Amino acid sequence: MSVTGSRFMNLVRFKGLPILRQLHIEEQLLRTSSDNWCILNDGTNDPTIVMGVSGVPRELLEIGPVLRDEIPVIRRFTGGGTVVVDSGTVFVTLICSKDAVAGLQPYPRPIMSWSGHLYARVFQGVGDFNLRENDYVFGNCKFGGNAQSITKNRWIHHTSFLWDYDVRNMAYLKHPKRVPEYRLARNHLEFICRMKDYMPREVFIGKTVEALETQFSLRTIEFDALELDAKFSPSTKLLLRHELETMAFAS
Repeated sequence: MSVTGSRFMNLVRFKGLPILRQLHIEEQLLRTSSDNWCILNDGTNDPTIVMGVSGVPRELLEIGPVLRDEIPVIRRFTGGGTVVVDSGTVFVTLICSKDAVAGLQPYPRPIMSWSGHLYARVFQGVGDFNLRENDYVFGNCKFGGNAQSITKNRWIHHTSFLWDYDVRNMAYLKHPKRVPEYRLARNHLEFICRMKDYMPREVFIGKTVEALETQFSLRTIEFDALELDAKFSPSTKLLLRHELETMAFAS
């Protein structure tokens, strides 16, 4: 199934795969595979909140509205912040062995910097693209949020790109205590922007693949060909309603 060698990468493309299923696949590939992978998922069908591994719901979410509207809440296996994802979100995940990129030290800042250069190719001549702190931005407005996890021999860097978003969904998020310096005192809607105002969706996906081809020899893998272990137990979990209710009561 896989291509051998550090400069090869397997590409798996999805459309509308539920984000919980995507995260379970990513975690398994990080922990059980020795190959390099790119997962491209064009949207997830149902609005879902995804928190980092150390996220505290009562500090990050308006739990009352989340419960009222029955919005699923996931705690993923990587760090990073909290995001509401839906059909307007494009996901790109890179899972690599530590020697996959020549000269790249497997630590958060070097990986983040390398990814910034990679996406600079994608957005060359488009908007005022930059990597600011841990976000991808056009000017001062964020459109891509990142999360990472680094193990002994491998690392994962995954991004939620806001090609579009529903303003109503942003009301589920509280203003976090820790924010990037460049956010200043802006509320969420002043802080983010839509990629669709800068680039067509299919163009972005195509240019991302082209940028990866400057770094790796890509091989497309069909979902049915993925050798996944049904017994693998992921740490990424869907939070149960009674857990959120308990947290709401405690707050």
